[in-house]
Amino acid sequence: MNEKFPDVAEYWTSPKIVLKCVGPKLVPFFKTVAIYFVLAIPRENPSWFACLIKCLPVLSLCVFVLLHGISLGEKHAYSRRILAGMIFSCMGDALLIWPCCFIWGMASFAVGHFMYIWGFGMRPFNPIAGLVCAAMTIIGYYFLFPGLYGAYAWSVPLYILLLMIMVWRAVARVQLFEDLWTWTKLCSCGGGILFALSDGLIGIRMFHLSSSHPFIQTAIMVTYYAAQLGIALSVVDSTAMAVLSAANSTTSTINYCTPMKNEKPMIPINCQKVAEKLKNAKLANNSPELVLSKVE
Repeated sequence: MNEKFPDVAEYWTSPKIVLKCVGPKLVPFFKTVAIYFVLAIPRENPSWFACLIKCLPVLSLCVFVLLHGISLGEKHAYSRRILAGMIFSCMGDALLIWPCCFIWGMASFAVGHFMYIWGFGMRPFNPIAGLVCAAMTIIGYYFLFPGLYGAYAWSVPLYILLLMIMVWRAVARVQLFEDLWTWTKLCSCGGGILFALSDGLIGIRMFHLSSSHPFIQTAIMVTYYAAQLGIALSVVDSTAMAVLSAANSTTSTINYCTPMKNEKPMIPINCQKVAEKLKNAKLANNSPELVLSKVE
């Protein structure tokens, strides 16, 4: 059994295979991003139409997460939290269209970051990454402090803290030196970093620059959409790992592997079923969430 599952794991975490499975589901995202940049509605002209065009890419990523598999079960706990984070981010996008709602948009994004942190979890802890993010938090606050006023004097520091905790947890998921990583975890790591970069540009435009640079909005949105895409892709890794963990599940004493004469463990009954489903799915190029639903 242990000899079979590395091949299956390598298959489901292969960029080529995963992109083949999820690529068609991402077409709406890339189309809506293209529409946003083609229309290029100025920030100075807020409207409900501008709000819709801005929110469509993240809404399409929400649909992507839903299509990839969602349920109230534990196997989709990660996907649910990422989906919730994206919904609150979309609400923040809508609120930021109108300057008078900026602080409410920031609050909505803060809730989204909390959901991402909850999804990424606190293990592995990675204190070094935490210290780096803490240093970046202090530097960011020191840089923006002269331009903060009113409610921003306390809300912006809190937001920066929550944002950098999210980045820390996204980076901590990747353990390059221990081989405990996949390319989709790298996507969520890059997504967290790009999110911080995008928000940093917003902070510079809002509280540091006397006049907005003509290309800064483009840079903000490019990094923001790339960040959300990276975080959304991490649900692919979550689902694939759910399949593999189900295959290795030994939830009852009946399913425990028992030693044979050659001292090699027997495959539990439930693992035999999952291994067979995985093998068939590998040949049929089915998605991992479909395999898991068939096993259950």
